[in-house]
Amino acid sequence: MPRAVIRRLVLTEFRSYASAELALDGRPVVLWGRNGAGKTNVLEAISFLSPGSGLRGAPASDVGRREAGGRPGGAWAVHVEVERGEAERGEAEPVRLGAGLAAGGARRTVRLEGETVSPARLAQHVRLVWLTPDQDRLFVEPASERRRFLDRLVWAAEPAHAAVAAAYDKASRERMRILTDARDANRAADPAWLDALEARMGESGEALSDARMRALQSLQDEIDDRGDRPFPMAQLALSGDWAAVDPDFAPRLAQALRTSRERDAGAGRALTGPHRSDLLATLRETGRPAAEGSTGEQKALVLNLVLAQSARLARAAAALAEKGAVSPPNPIVLLDEAAAHLDPLRRAALFDEIVHLRLQAFLTGADKTLFQALGDRAQSVHVDGGSLSSENG
Repeated sequence: MPRAVIRRLVLTEFRSYASAELALDGRPVVLWGRNGAGKTNVLEAISFLSPGSGLRGAPASDVGRREAGGRPGGAWAVHVEVERGEAERGEAEPVRLGAGLAAGGARRTVRLEGETVSPARLAQHVRLVWLTPDQDRLFVEPASERRRFLDRLVWAAEPAHAAVAAAYDKASRERMRILTDARDANRAADPAWLDALEARMGESGEALSDARMRALQSLQDEIDDRGDRPFPMAQLALSGDWAAVDPDFAPRLAQALRTSRERDAGAGRALTGPHRSDLLATLRETGRPAAEGSTGEQKALVLNLVLAQSARLARAAAALAEKGAVSPPNPIVLLDEAAAHLDPLRRAALFDEIVHLRLQAFLTGADKTLFQALGDRAQSVHVDGGSLSSENG
């Protein structure tokens, strides 16, 4: 299976790094060092090479390096060289990608071979999947967090999903502005304008729900195939009146929005639509909702979802490559403190799965001994005071 791996990473004025460079050999990467050394900053820097605001959800204007006691917000840059193909066969194709913020800028700029492009273009060369400690409590957080998590899984496989979600959100915001402005001015809203926006929400909402359900079924298939792994098995579902798609979905949603204008104006938000769907998970062994599982069960369950996502993306890329078709890259996985609270059996299973899927994964941890089971299957990098030192590269 053709692989996509980061061969070189350069950070400039990003978070705790004035300047840092790291050469990588394609193996999984273990970033270890004391708390606060800057391990997560490396993962966040890489995550800016995808649509959205990175794994911390921070605005681009907030991640520039701050001087002692100063404010962030200066210019910063992340550059990587990604190699696509099989280097040992002489088939590797290097490509240069970058993201950054210009001095005085407010929005991130993304570059492909020096040319400014949209973040979605980078998905042709690198696809990222990540897990952070904040996501350990995914199933006890508000539904909006689970939707955001699911949508990121969707657009890793279908980059166009990001544009669909943005179109739905934009139409919804415009609709609410019209409704609330009319309410505040005590006048009737323009019905033709609302009809057009609600029709747009119906069409993009149908595409949104359809992509979510496809991804959910694919994830469920991977989880079912992974029954021999020591991770909690989950039954996944998408709740809400607009989770399932049918031939009349778009006009039905437009009509539902039309009839709820007065109610939505009073509430200040749209009370119906796929933006209110929720990702549900039931623990098969106990039949309990994931939210009722122990902290360890929930962490392992979310980790299993991330592994299933990585497996489905790798499997799809391999299938296309076997047919001689142009395939998207296999995923690169960012796992922040994922091994710290796993028991030795699950930790070893995680490492074995990463190696089996031939993934380049970046794993962080304060204790180097957590990664002993990986041995020389991983590249060890010591992180300390804004510097990166490869130990066995």
